[in-house]
Amino acid sequence: MRHGVRWAIAAVILMIAGVVAIWPRSATVPAPAEATQSAPDLTRARAEADLPACPTSGQGPEDLRGITAQCLGDGSPVDVAKALEGTVLVNMWATWCEPCKTELPVLDQYAREPGAVRVVTLGVESRPADALELLTALEVRLPALLDEGGTAMKKLHPVGLPASYLVRDGKVTLIENPRVFESVDEVRQAVGG
Repeated sequence: MRHGVRWAIAAVILMIAGVVAIWPRSATVPAPAEATQSAPDLTRARAEADLPACPTSGQGPEDLRGITAQCLGDGSPVDVAKALEGTVLVNMWATWCEPCKTELPVLDQYAREPGAVRVVTLGVESRPADALELLTALEVRLPALLDEGGTAMKKLHPVGLPASYLVRDGKVTLIENPRVFESVDEVRQAVGG
């Protein structure tokens, strides 16, 4: 290549670099696409799931006070301990957990019986849209909390999912026998009535 052509190419490159350097830029840097996406609208999914409101009164278990979860029924933040006041059967589950999909309908059936202990579900490690979709598909209509970050799960230390706990007088006890409820009779026997 000739000496003059090389200098001409170098001059063009320098001119382009100069133009790019002085080109006006926006004062704000656009946020990454994932940061600008808003939370999905779950209005329709909540209506289809038709879940009851989550309990929010009382003190509940001291170990769980201050842990906030989302009420899947309406999307509101709920103090987990307040949702577990009195005698409550708490079932911890996740959308990816296959045994949970068998157990949730059994718990729903039990909760519909006269004299049943109140049942509250606590979804973990799942997205709200996925949790609502699963509960709708299973036709489960129990009060449902969702702890996406798993803070309650870390406090309760389940050995696996699903995990059911009986809350009575502020004391939380893991139900170990059976580990997965397969019948309403098993639930009745585990809660003592």
